[in-house]
Parts: sequence; C-alpha cells; structure tokens
Amino acid sequence: MNIQSKLSSNLKISRIINGLWQIADMERESDLDSKVYAKKIIPYVEAGLTTFDMADHYGTSELIIGEYNALSQKSNLQLLTKWVPNPGKISRGLVRESVELALTRMNQTSIDLMQYHAWSYLDPSWLDALLYLTELKEEGLINNIGVTNFDSAHLHIACASGIPIVSNQISYSLIDQRASSEMMTNVCETHEVKLLAYGVLMGGFLTKKWLNKTEPKSQELQTWSEMKYKRFIDFSGGWGAYQNLLKVVNKISHNHNVSIANICSKYILDNELVAGIIIGARLGQSNHIEDNINTLKTEISKDEIMMIRDAQKVLGAIPGDCGDEYRKKPYLTASGDLSHHIQQMPNPYHVNVITKNRKQISSNTKWEKLASYSRAVKFKDRIVVSGTTATHDDSVIGGSDAKAQTYFIIDKIEAAIEALGGSLKDVIRTRVFIKNLSDWESVAKAHGERFKEIMPANTLVQAGLIGADYLVEIEAEAVIVKK
Repeated sequence: MNIQSKLSSNLKISRIINGLWQIADMERESDLDSKVYAKKIIPYVEAGLTTFDMADHYGTSELIIGEYNALSQKSNLQLLTKWVPNPGKISRGLVRESVELALTRMNQTSIDLMQYHAWSYLDPSWLDALLYLTELKEEGLINNIGVTNFDSAHLHIACASGIPIVSNQISYSLIDQRASSEMMTNVCETHEVKLLAYGVLMGGFLTKKWLNKTEPKSQELQTWSEMKYKRFIDFSGGWGAYQNLLKVVNKISHNHNVSIANICSKYILDNELVAGIIIGARLGQSNHIEDNINTLKTEISKDEIMMIRDAQKVLGAIPGDCGDEYRKKPYLTASGDLSHHIQQMPNPYHVNVITKNRKQISSNTKWEKLASYSRAVKFKDRIVVSGTTATHDDSVIGGSDAKAQTYFIIDKIEAAIEALGGSLKDVIRTRVFIKNLSDWESVAKAHGERFKEIMPANTLVQAGLIGADYLVEIEAEAVIVKK
C-alpha cells in the first residue's frame, strides 16, 4: 500500500489529504478553541495521514495547525494552504503580507505549498500575483507554488510564462469529470503539473448516506458542501441519473467489502495525474481515518471501471472547464452565485468618455503612448479593438508559446470589450496575425476554443510583427445589440 506520492522534487504528500474547509462550517455553530482542536490532529498523524489542506478563509484552520506545531517537538506535517485575495489589483506588498500572515498562523518558517485562486482572468493582476509568489519562493518563504480552480488555458499561460506551478487543486469526482478532459491532461503532462482533487465525495453525496434516498429540498440541505454539490447533481442529469450511479458503485463496493466512498475515491486516485485527493476532516466530530486508509488498499478491476463508465454515460457533463463554476454561469456554488465569496468584480480598465457617442480605454502600454492610440474605442453601438499582443506592463506573456500568447490576447480583448459595455459574444470579426506559419494551427485552435459558440468572421495571415518576442497579434470588432 502506497500512502504517499511525490508532488514535486522537494515535497512528498499523503495520497489522502486532510481537508480543513469544514472548520469554517463548524464555526458557524460555535467558536473553536485552537489549542483543543490542535490535539485532534494527532490521530490523523498517527495513521500516517500527515498532509493538511487549508486556506486563509477556512476559519481558524491555519491557527489550529499552528497550535499543533507549537505542541509537537518534531512536527512532520506537510502543510498546503491557499491565498484567495479579493478581485482587483495585486501589489508586491500585499502578496508578502498575505504569505507572512499564513506563516505566522501556522507557526512555520516556510510554506510547503501555497495555492493561489484568481476570481477573474480579465484583469492581468492574476499573473502579477503568481509572479510575486515566485519571488517569495526564490526568497525561501514558499517551497512550492500551486493554483486552485484554474482552467486549462490559464494554467497553460502561467506555465508557459515560466511560473513554476507544481499543482492545480480542482473539483474532480465520478460526476464532475472535467479534470480528465484532454485539454487539462495535455497541459498537466506538458508542464509536469499534478492534480489535487477535492469534491471527490461531493459533500457526502457519493456515500451510503444518500443511497436510495428521495431528493432533498433545498431547505433540507445542512452544509455549504451539500448546497454546492446538489447543484452539480442537478446540472449533470438530476437525481435519477445520480442514484443510478450510486447504485452501481454500491454494487462494486460490496464486491470488495468496502464503502461507496472508498470506490469513488480510488477511481479518482487511479488517474496518474492525481497526486492526492482531499477528504474533509471534521475534527473531533467525525473520524473516517480507518475508512480512508481502506481506499488505498482497494483495487478496482477493469470490468468494474467499465460499469462505472456505463453509468456515467447517463450523466450530463458539468459545463465548462475546471474552475468555471466560480467565473461563469451557471455558478455551481452553495448560493448559486458569488455573493458569499465576493461583493463585486472591479473593471480592469478606466473608461474615458469623449463625447456622447464615443468612449475609449487604454491599457497604458508603451506602444499606445508612443503611437497615440487606444486599446479600444466604442462609437455608438460598435466597439473596435486595436491590434493586441501578449503584453503586460513591459513583459511578454506566454514565453515562446504561440498558443499561450493567443489565450492571453483574447483575455485582453474580452476585458476591453466588457469595459465598454459589451461581451465576447458581441464580436463579429477577428483578424489574426502570426509571425511563424508553423504556429497557425495552435493559434487557430486557441481561437476556436474561445469563439466556438460565437463564430465571428475571421482572417488569419502570416505577418512581420513588430517586437522580437511577439508571435501573435489579434484585433477584433464587436457590435452591441440592444435588447
């Protein structure tokens, strides 16, 4: 039985990771004494489950771990935490302050894995955050950098830009199979990124507790996790398709004399890209340590895998890519929107009103100042976006990867159009210029991924682009249709 896996060259973790998000849920009912709950960590450590996953917003989870570290003469924990800042501009000082706060709370001198969550990709501050975290890694305050809820395209942008990401923590279960998509698999294999899977048991819905039960009403759901993952069930085919899957897994579990949770967990762990699965640890209230260890002892046969896949065929796919539930409709969160996460999404661009019919924005690049042009101009109902490259401040994003540059460029175009009151769906034409003809297919595919439901008129040509590192330039036109 292999209880650990290699996440990076300097970090081995438990294949089953103790998730402490439920601390925040428990604290809805009453305050927790960090010193008391620190002692409740001990049974997990004694069982060899020494990896804990936290976040700055998981209640007092980091403080509880800090108290454990203070109690233990020789702490052997692997500590994974997250930084989830509010949307908006990210400064170098803010990043340092946030990392130092986590270190203080956990009573550590360095963080084993700091995982970053971005609320929006349209503001390039998400890249600033990762670049500043990279500086702190080089300083020794962070040992490894991970991300959480990143989609394939933006994980690719970050890795191609030289950010040393080792992991992506994402929702992954028998019902939510987005993590096993070809796109995510290709990015992870190309850049040697491992997956950390959460939601494996879907807040308890993939356990015996719900087998053969009638569909609950929304007011009957008791935890944030149940509220959230019930939405996943609704969007994947409904209660009947879900119960059919659960019955199939229950039959397989009887073959092995293990729990439904064991089969659901091991199926995800058997993906070679998955370094570990995160199972909620409701400290002091519900201890599933022995059952979790059984997961590692279980081997699912090829025939049983086919039984599961046949049951999955009845399910509908969860929409979008990994993490889209936090950035696009339908918002598959506890509340069905982002109201319990963030208040508002700031506009990355300032809009200059020139006349009643004309507005324009600038991203303040040196090129715009040199040649006196706007990033985008709105005249009446028409928005025209200038030729756009993968420029952020004075840096080229995406390195020598034309596909990564294309993804970032389309983000800039979308941000410009949204700032002027439109959306990417309003685009009626794009023009794509590439430096190297050999890049045409990868650029076309990236364009196709973002515009597959919009289908604008398009021209792609080879051109001599200004700037040695720029491989792609794109301009766009949009028309806002009044409803």
